[in-house]
Amino acid sequence: MLNEFKEFIARGNVMDLAVGVIIGAAFSKIVDSVVNDLVMPIVGAVTGGGFDFSNYFIPLSANVTAPSLAAAREQGAVFAYGNFITVLINFLILAWIIFLMIKAVNRMRASIETKKEAAPAAPPPQDIVLLSEIRDLLKQRA
Repeated sequence: MLNEFKEFIARGNVMDLAVGVIIGAAFSKIVDSVVNDLVMPIVGAVTGGGFDFSNYFIPLSANVTAPSLAAAREQGAVFAYGNFITVLINFLILAWIIFLMIKAVNRMRASIETKKEAAPAAPPPQDIVLLSEIRDLLKQRA
């Protein structure tokens, strides 16, 4: 069983997946920083400043009177839609970045394929040329 596990881990797909998960986690931190440090301050400035989605909630209990989400959660049940908006913005930014990356990769692939098609075909090897000439001579005699 240990040998099977070693064989499973040594496969390329598992290692590729592990690398993808690690890079994805690091990329998620970058996107969080872009949203929290770059996008949200601009959204706040455009909407009149001080606009913070994280404290947007709807109290689900009459006991909830706190102005901040953390304090409101201590008082009772709340519908915290502001955090959802922030996560949604994170997702949209991440999806846009991935779209741009895939678009760039597809453009590079198309460019490489165009260069391959534009390259002149290599001349046939000398033995093929000689065999073709012999074939043509035999056709002429017949």
